[in-house]
Amino acid sequence: MVAMSNSYAQPILRTAELPEALRIVERLLNIADLEGLEVDYEVRISSAQTLSSLLKLLPNAEWWAEGEGDGSSAKGDEPAAHLPIRLKSWARSPKSVGAFLEALGDSPATVRWDFMGWPAAPEVGLDIGGARGAFVTLCVHAHDLELEEPATDHTVFVHVKQVEAERAPWLAAQVGLSVIGDLVMAPY
Repeated sequence: MVAMSNSYAQPILRTAELPEALRIVERLLNIADLEGLEVDYEVRISSAQTLSSLLKLLPNAEWWAEGEGDGSSAKGDEPAAHLPIRLKSWARSPKSVGAFLEALGDSPATVRWDFMGWPAAPEVGLDIGGARGAFVTLCVHAHDLELEEPATDHTVFVHVKQVEAERAPWLAAQVGLSVIGDLVMAPY
């Protein structure tokens, strides 16, 4: 699925327990319209071992050097020669999430579930939400969607359309939580 514009995201959980974060993601997905469900990954990699594990799992992933480096998959460069790198893989099967998380080590990463839409939220005056803005992101070892704030814990974000910002706290309440930060424009 290709979004027409950026979504807006709001954090609803920060935890040191990855299984807890995954349970909240699962609960959110249980209320969503999962038609066309797919997963996107982004990770900042500094370790050759992590790079090797992730490239086995995601052999056609795009990557580019971070900082002053200029290496990239588009140039056909060898990624291990350009660490640290940023790696992205789009439209993956949700079944790949467990293997991705195992291969990750302690690298900061995002797992973004992309699906058809959110349910109606009549309590806040919203009808069924469409595919634009219908995502859940798990930031692993990071506090932010851009992976600029590495952390030892994990953050779950719900994505909504900007004009439907009240859907984010409503979604959080559906899984027994509340928003814990500001609504921010997602990087994609």
